[in-house]
Amino acid sequence: MASLRVSFEVGPDSTNHGATVGVDIAGHLIDERPACDVRTTMPVLPPLAAPLLWPHPRLPPPPPTAFSSWNCQTKSRLLQPGLFATGADVPGRGGPLPEPEQRAPLLLAALRATRLRDEESRRPDPLFIDPYAAVLLSLDVADQTSESLVSHLMPSAEHYRLTTRYLDDTLQHLISRSDNFRQIVLLTDGMDTRPYRLSWPKMSIMYDVSPGRIFSTAAQQLRGAGAKIPRNCVLFHTPLESPDLQEGLCKNGFNGNRPSLWVLQGLPLPSSSSFKSLLLVISNLAMKGGIFIGEVPHFPDWTAAADMVSEQDRLENLFFTQGFRVSFVLYENVAKDFGLDLAPQREQCGRVLFVAEQLRFSDAQMESFWTHFERTEEDADEEGFEEL
Repeated sequence: MASLRVSFEVGPDSTNHGATVGVDIAGHLIDERPACDVRTTMPVLPPLAAPLLWPHPRLPPPPPTAFSSWNCQTKSRLLQPGLFATGADVPGRGGPLPEPEQRAPLLLAALRATRLRDEESRRPDPLFIDPYAAVLLSLDVADQTSESLVSHLMPSAEHYRLTTRYLDDTLQHLISRSDNFRQIVLLTDGMDTRPYRLSWPKMSIMYDVSPGRIFSTAAQQLRGAGAKIPRNCVLFHTPLESPDLQEGLCKNGFNGNRPSLWVLQGLPLPSSSSFKSLLLVISNLAMKGGIFIGEVPHFPDWTAAADMVSEQDRLENLFFTQGFRVSFVLYENVAKDFGLDLAPQREQCGRVLFVAEQLRFSDAQMESFWTHFERTEEDADEEGFEEL
């Protein structure tokens, strides 16, 4: 298995008290240097009486989503105006959420994730704080019991809170340590609040890829509560339902000649083939050296895997065939580094944390190369003609 090490800062609210740590191939966090204190001012929420841990039986997977692999810079077909969403500060057209009995599994999964973030924020010693989760819950579930949102395409509460904190820290470290990553693509369930609750450098361009109606409704609710993207930053949304996801990102301004950082948490991926198609899109778009971090869900079509080792072997091969070098991170190691004790729950989780690096040139880089090559040949031909 290839080696890949990524360092990041553990925030001041963790048990490490601001230490900078790294991730080795086994997923262990290693202290490296004093922290650079990066904080976001957030309101204080009242604590809950106690954390809740719920079981989570599986629902049938949602319909698969097709990702196109065509190069968006070379396609010539006309697009319908407004097919892809514009900036997040433009009023959305989401409308009210459907009645409870009509809610799709994807919406219920997004609401449960939001519920978990809200409950974590109210703990006396939270791993992270999401002051906007309660705003999203007020959409239609503020008066419902937690049990009504228990088991919809989600890992356990403990795994979710660890994943969220781990990805927050890794993301913040990468963008704070390098001026290169100013294109950030968030692959989410539509209710991700990272654009509002994390610290972002100036000129950051964020792209949210998620179910369109969920995102539009959530964005309207957040704007109504006064949530704002940091100054000199912008957020664009590309609906997951887009007929061509790759072209949708390009239409919103994604530039394959610039470094990019991709974060996966919550995006509906019903099968390994859908994940493979997503990897192909990212491989086509991401500049060489781009970073892809996130959590891969358990795929029902991989139930034949005898254990987690064989499933990780499959994932490693899948990443490699699409041009990525990948390392996997164990939840147990992440929990230990945060001073928590997490018992293995493979039958409940079946998910994998990963950090991957793009090894190929993007389509845009290859197009730039060939354009430069053709111009060089033309210049050489002209010089040769003048000599004759």
